[in-house]
Amino acid sequence: MDKVDNDTTWRAALRQCAGTRARRWLIAVTLLLGAAAAAALGAGAAPQDRTFAALSEPVQSLMSALLPLLGILLVRDVRRAPAAAPFGPTLLAAVLVAAAVGLFGAAACALAAAGPHPWRHAALVVVGGVLVQVTAQLVGAGLGLLLRPVPVAFLATFLPLLLWLALGAAGGLREWLTPYATARHLLSGDLDARAWLRVLTVVVLWPVGLNVAGVLSRCAADRRSAGS
Repeated sequence: MDKVDNDTTWRAALRQCAGTRARRWLIAVTLLLGAAAAAALGAGAAPQDRTFAALSEPVQSLMSALLPLLGILLVRDVRRAPAAAPFGPTLLAAVLVAAAVGLFGAAACALAAAGPHPWRHAALVVVGGVLVQVTAQLVGAGLGLLLRPVPVAFLATFLPLLLWLALGAAGGLREWLTPYATARHLLSGDLDARAWLRVLTVVVLWPVGLNVAGVLSRCAADRRSAGS
């Protein structure tokens, strides 16, 4: 019985991802941006610059700029629900949608790829694209839990990029502290053990850290509400 209830909650959360016209437009625009960018880069770049990895970095990065807004909207639904409403199904649904966006971006880049060796590191780049979108989505969800209203939370999703710019003179710190630097590594497909450690550090700091902080903040607010 518990399994059925959990499945129903998870499916309901997944339906919420496209539950309004605004959310459907958001997903459609995100995908169209990726497809258009892949087509434009494929048509305008020299053949040697049309490898799958070279196309994936700008395409996946562009899509990841809008995707956090969906995560913010999804957790807003949970914030408005009764105190007992769980976050887990919503976060799982957000991850699945982000993974689908990453795979769509990979398909768009694959159609535009050319050159003498277009598929070098292709498998890792596909995985990297999925991880980039999942990271972006969860950063949005975490900030949506911590900040309100929605426009403020969405503007805050650009803070990691601003941090990357601010650390320009300290390139080493960029690699350990900013999602954008991690995205570039993931989408290059050329990662060693040290690079994967940097990826793990950024994941713990941003998507995991923000969502843990958001959930703890919600629990503290619930306890204060119950006590009053």
